[in-house]
Amino acid sequence: MTNWETNRYIRRLARSCGINKNRVFSSGLKDKRAITTQVLVIDAPRKKVESVEIPDSTIEVLGRTHQKATMGDHDGNRFTITVRGCCDASGNPIDAKEAMRRVHEIRGGLSEAIGSDAFPNWIGPQRFGSTRPVTPEVGKAVIEGDFESAVDLYVGMEGSREGQESEDFRSSWRDKKDPETSLKLAPDRLGYEKSMLEHLVKKPDDFVGSFKTLPNSLQLLMVHSAQSLAFNHSLSRRMGSGMPIIEPVEGDLVAPILSNGRIDVGKMARISSTNLERCQRNCELGRLAVTGILPGSDSNHASGEPGDFELQGIDDAGLADVDWVVNEIPRLTTSGTRRALSVPFRDLSVEQAPDTNDLFNRWEEGPLEGDRWHPEGASLRLRFTLPAGAYATVLMREFMRSPLDHY
Repeated sequence: MTNWETNRYIRRLARSCGINKNRVFSSGLKDKRAITTQVLVIDAPRKKVESVEIPDSTIEVLGRTHQKATMGDHDGNRFTITVRGCCDASGNPIDAKEAMRRVHEIRGGLSEAIGSDAFPNWIGPQRFGSTRPVTPEVGKAVIEGDFESAVDLYVGMEGSREGQESEDFRSSWRDKKDPETSLKLAPDRLGYEKSMLEHLVKKPDDFVGSFKTLPNSLQLLMVHSAQSLAFNHSLSRRMGSGMPIIEPVEGDLVAPILSNGRIDVGKMARISSTNLERCQRNCELGRLAVTGILPGSDSNHASGEPGDFELQGIDDAGLADVDWVVNEIPRLTTSGTRRALSVPFRDLSVEQAPDTNDLFNRWEEGPLEGDRWHPEGASLRLRFTLPAGAYATVLMREFMRSPLDHY
């Protein structure tokens, strides 16, 4: 798929197959601005799937299965990422040799500060929306049972660099809250927002139904985004204190690392004075990972100082008083889980990338205020492998040190 966001592609694919979008299953959500290969499970006749033609995509039928794909079922992701316009902190262009030297220097710094070929397991900006961080705010409203605010935020929250049409549409909704008026201004590309408002035209004040027009995976993503915000705040608290994230301390919860790089949250152990030395050694050997909280209705918190950081992070996210039970849509209720505080990367390589004429319009416009790139700077190509659930944008932020909307 080329420049297709997963949920939008699934909607198009389902329509072409003549089935409901909930009969197409994926194990992950891919970014829109990318060329991706993804495994989907499609509950439709093989001949129907083979006959589908969707622009900028190729479908290859691999076989039949009775198993549905669910979020996180894949073992990992391989990335090839091109970075163009490399520059220094002042915006001056740098050549490929200097850019590659800086990548290796940053890699060495990560190894010294955190551990060999590992980085903080922040949940990346695409989970929240780098230019319109709406998903955690909607998630909070859903958890609190305030679906009117959830719809209001999703449709009307202002973003940056969305374009004048989108700005006019969102402004109309914020000012008038009239679905018919706003629909007349809605750009075609805002299909989810249009579906929400079309539902309100038919059933005014049915905000739960309006929210449920979103794909199930996107509904769940809203709740997960709120969890993710709490995780990031907790991790920030811990790192700000100087407490290590690879080496455990008393009160931490550690989990075994599986062969695919994931953690087994069903076999966690709490660190005490009696097992501290043994668990520290196993963490150094890459057998165990220190974990942080993704809060829910039945969360398992760390204790001691690590637990304090988790509670502070939840409070920082504005989620201290929620019970995480969504009575209106029970499948969105989450019991909570744990996530590794650090994540390994493998197979990293960096090389100079060839020049190309196939660039986005933003390149032709040149750097805007607040940007950090230069059209005369070098282009690099980085390749690496991450476990499922880890964000390539987070590792790239370590290397690029650029504003959020550069990824």
